[in-house]
This record gives sequence, C-alpha cells and structure tokens, in this order.
Amino acid sequence: MMGVGKSTIGKAVSNQLSMEFSDIDKIIEKKLNLSIKQIFEKKGEKFFRRLEEEVTLKEIKKKNKVISLGGGAFMNEKIRKYTVLYSKSFWLDLNTDLIVRRLHNIKKRPLLNNKNIKLTLEKIFKDRKKIYSLANYKIDCNNLSTNLIVKKITTLYEND
Repeated sequence: MMGVGKSTIGKAVSNQLSMEFSDIDKIIEKKLNLSIKQIFEKKGEKFFRRLEEEVTLKEIKKKNKVISLGGGAFMNEKIRKYTVLYSKSFWLDLNTDLIVRRLHNIKKRPLLNNKNIKLTLEKIFKDRKKIYSLANYKIDCNNLSTNLIVKKITTLYEND
C-alpha cells in the first residue's frame, strides 16, 4: 500500500542483509525521466501498469536483492506468481489513518488526486487487502519503529 514505508524499510533491510536494493517506481521514473504522477497523467495508468509488470518481472528474477514493489504491483497476477516463485514477500500493513497523516500534503500520488484522501485510501485498501494477504508474511507496522520492522523482516527472512 502506498505510504507504508516500503522504500525506507526496503533500503534498511537491504543494508542489514548486505543485498542490493531496487525500488520499482524509481526504476520506472528513471527509465522514462518522468515522475509516476506524470506517467499517469501523460500516458495513463494502463501504460504504467504494463511497464511496471515488465520492470518488476525482470528485477524479481535477480538474486540477492530486496525489492520495493509499487503499491498496486501485487494486484497483478503475473507479478504475484513470479514473486512467489522467486522471492519472499512481506505485506507492510499500516492503519489507513496513519497513511492519511503521512500522505495528506503529498501531491505526487496519482491515485489520490481527489479531495477526500481518507475515503480514497480506505477504498483502495479495501479493494487490495485480500490480495495483499497472499504475501508470505504480514507485518503489522502500526506500533513498530522502522528498526523493529526491519528486525522482524530480517529475522523472518533468515529463519525461513
């Protein structure tokens, strides 16, 4: 889900495990020299999702890598299938009220381009949580610091 800290946590986990880190959204932005919001505006969500699938499937096949997927990527059946085949997945679950607080002033989220961010986030989360629950692990991030989340993930990863 957007705003839960995937990139921050992913970087910290990659450092802890001495692995390379990939942020799919950043790779796409660099490839097109456009922000995600600009890609949605200029080329549309359908174009973005096709490119997201292509980039993600390529990255997932690489070894010894921590990958931050975009918030909607796991909704893609092919991405989910490859994720299960090639990696371990972690759902960073965070209360929508906390996400709203984190994102209320951010204008770069293309799916939040309306006035009621809380309602929009609640709908997106409701639509996605069943699919998110297919991840190998669910981490309840509501009362945990970044360090504790990282420790939980690295412990689960190393003990699996």
